[in-house]
Amino acid sequence: MSWLHDIFRRRRIYNDLSEEIRLHIEERSEQLMRDGMSRNAAEQAARRAFGNRTSLEQRSREVWQWPLAESIFADARYAMRQLLKARSFAVTVILTMALGITAAVAIFAFVENALIRPLPYKDPSKLMVVFGSIPLGPKFHLSFPDYYDLKKMNKVFSSFEAYDANGFMLTTPTGAIQATGARVTSGFFSTLGISPLLGRDFVAGEDRKTAPRTVILSYGAWQKLYGGRKDVLGQSVTLDGEANTIIGVLPHSFSFAPAEPAEFWTAEHDEGPCRGCHWLFGLGRLKDGVSIESAQADMTAIAQQLAKQYPDSNRTQGEAVFPISEVVLGDIRPILLLLMAGAALLLLIACVNAANLLLVRTRSRMREIAVRGALGASRKRLVRQFVTEGLVLAAVSTVLGLTIADTAMHLLTRLIPEEILAGMPYLQSLTLNLPVIGFALCIAIATASMFSMVPVLSLSMEEMRLGLTEGGRASAGTLWRKLGANLVVIELATAMVLLVVAGLLGKSLYRLLQVDPGLDPNNLATLSVSAPRASYDGNPKVTALEHEVLNRIAALPGVRMVSTVNKLPVGDGDFTSTFVIVGQAKDNVDHEVAIRLVSPDYFATLQARLLEGRFITAADDASKPHVALINHALAQKYFGSKDPVGMQINYDGAPPTSAMLVVGLIQDIREGQLDVPARPAFYVPFDQNPGGDFSLIAKTSVDEGCVLPSMAQTIHGIDPGIAVSGAATMKQRIHDSPAAYLHRASATLVGGFAALALLLSVVGLYGVIAYSVGQRTREIGVRMALGAQKIAVYKMVLGEAGWLILIGIVIGLLGSIGSSTFLRKLLFGTEAWDAFTLLSVAAVLGVSALAASYFPARRAASVNPVEALRAE
Repeated sequence: MSWLHDIFRRRRIYNDLSEEIRLHIEERSEQLMRDGMSRNAAEQAARRAFGNRTSLEQRSREVWQWPLAESIFADARYAMRQLLKARSFAVTVILTMALGITAAVAIFAFVENALIRPLPYKDPSKLMVVFGSIPLGPKFHLSFPDYYDLKKMNKVFSSFEAYDANGFMLTTPTGAIQATGARVTSGFFSTLGISPLLGRDFVAGEDRKTAPRTVILSYGAWQKLYGGRKDVLGQSVTLDGEANTIIGVLPHSFSFAPAEPAEFWTAEHDEGPCRGCHWLFGLGRLKDGVSIESAQADMTAIAQQLAKQYPDSNRTQGEAVFPISEVVLGDIRPILLLLMAGAALLLLIACVNAANLLLVRTRSRMREIAVRGALGASRKRLVRQFVTEGLVLAAVSTVLGLTIADTAMHLLTRLIPEEILAGMPYLQSLTLNLPVIGFALCIAIATASMFSMVPVLSLSMEEMRLGLTEGGRASAGTLWRKLGANLVVIELATAMVLLVVAGLLGKSLYRLLQVDPGLDPNNLATLSVSAPRASYDGNPKVTALEHEVLNRIAALPGVRMVSTVNKLPVGDGDFTSTFVIVGQAKDNVDHEVAIRLVSPDYFATLQARLLEGRFITAADDASKPHVALINHALAQKYFGSKDPVGMQINYDGAPPTSAMLVVGLIQDIREGQLDVPARPAFYVPFDQNPGGDFSLIAKTSVDEGCVLPSMAQTIHGIDPGIAVSGAATMKQRIHDSPAAYLHRASATLVGGFAALALLLSVVGLYGVIAYSVGQRTREIGVRMALGAQKIAVYKMVLGEAGWLILIGIVIGLLGSIGSSTFLRKLLFGTEAWDAFTLLSVAAVLGVSALAASYFPARRAASVNPVEALRAE
């Protein structure tokens, strides 16, 4: 490395060498002067005797220096000087490419974490999640008896376990709080291939009802609640009113998205032989050589056998098998692929724009290049200079792009709602890791190649010689206008595709937000309540608690009305059951519906619309006959043309005494997400079917967010052992719901890409037309000297631009129609061939491009013929 040391010390060494030569010449001059020569004669004689000083210095340097490194440093310094002289060009190219690199790298980081990086389990491709398949959909729960039968009867899984993602009520010295967690069967972690960081895993039999209660902590809970102390093992923690012994701590890298966020992992305990009680999901590891299709066939065969054996509960119960990667990623995979495609198109536009700018700069340097060639610079030497300038531009663009991308990644992560991000643990550790940096380096290499080769390929030695002549300038300008025009067409077509995709996603989001949720979300505050089962173990106690909570909350300042429900609207649509219509022959199809337990003022609080009959009232208590309201979707699907009010329904398999009289019909309230059709549902009085956990909905006369803290304090004032969670306004619930967020995020990000693409493509068109006008100044001057009017010049310039715009839009329309077919799964209420969006985008792009072309046209029409001809 001594040569590197010498390079950095070269200026001092150069100075020392020059000083040594000067001293040698002076010494010889003084000797000659002592021999009688005059000073001038002595100095001249000494220099003649010494020889060519510059040549000697160069030869001396070559003895110790590394010529190639010196040449590279010289080229780099010259490149920096050239770019500093052309600041506008350099800044524009660097910012353009940095924007493209930022978008590509930031989105690739999301893709790498979610889609490329393998899941942190042993051989994850063999892990499958098994759901219960019912008429409402393929991803519902299993019952404990069904889980046992699937575990015993399957021939495709080497291990088969189950999990349940419900949380716990954690008892603390200051009262109960809602804690996140999951319940799993004893072999769950071994099936995943995960071993605890501290302590031990569950052992066989530890998930039995009679086994002692044990719990494993997540790494985050261990650090947050116990300070990372190793003596945590053996300590007791009270969950849901029962003491659990801590036996282990999970590794920091462990996450299981379907159950996240989870701080406490307990052994799942069998709650009884009820086949109609569904709350589990299955997790299986495929045997060697078994495919997903074989696993699905095996599960289907078992489900059919159970349906014959238990027709009352399993008549239409199926099983659905999905790879764990599909369950973990959910709906985010197509959105990430869409965003990656959008970022790639934006990067393409940035590259095309940069290429255009490079061509302009190269043509402006024709005379300089020709002079250097005439003075002896070889093509190789000129190419090396272009390559050096390209490397400098690419390096600065990449560093700037990476810096902005790192900030953008963290900003995008913070914009994800906390509840949604909790289910995406793979997005919580975004960073500029090696794969992301490697991806950025690939872009940098491609960018450097483009920056280096575009000037080289656009010039030949013949053009360099012609650059000294007028004809060379004209022919070069004509060639560039053709090449630049083709690049602009590519930019416009690519921008068209991005704008159409953004338009379709934006319209889809608008349609989603226009979905009627069946309620008025304004001034609604929501809060979930969990009562300890040990203290509220009977229906009378639960009913009394619910009444007291309602009375206390209703008395708060700013609360106009309050009600309860077991599952809040615009949620996961869970808590379902099957029912029958009393007096109607039972068919072979299960009538699967959502069940909601509500207080009397529930519908008034939501301002739900009654279509027929009456609402539930306070008189519908446990002493009265059972009643129910049904929604329009249930009436339409299961009652057809019959009037449901006055008819009776009952839970499937329940005794006749449980039959409920339908007393009213309401407009659909969205019990599931906004992007799925309204689900059939019926509503029963809470007093007739009390449950330990419920949610509060308060209608307020003030800002609903200000009421939430006092609601929580009031409930803790009733009983410190009651846990509260999920405090949010109804508008927040709708705004941050998974469907709304995913549609909004995809529309916003692609829309941002499209806006940048529109800006870059319009700027690129402006550059081409402006350069064309500059090259044709003499022609325009001659035309105007011969009598051409300004309007004719406008037509000539705008006509040239118009053809480029038209070709770009037509190609872009064809590309948009082709690409939009892949968006169908991401669209809601919008066709991929939406004519209004296509025409609107074409109009916006056309008008914007023509507006950019107007300014060069105006400049051309303002040319003074005399000055133009004199300048030429």
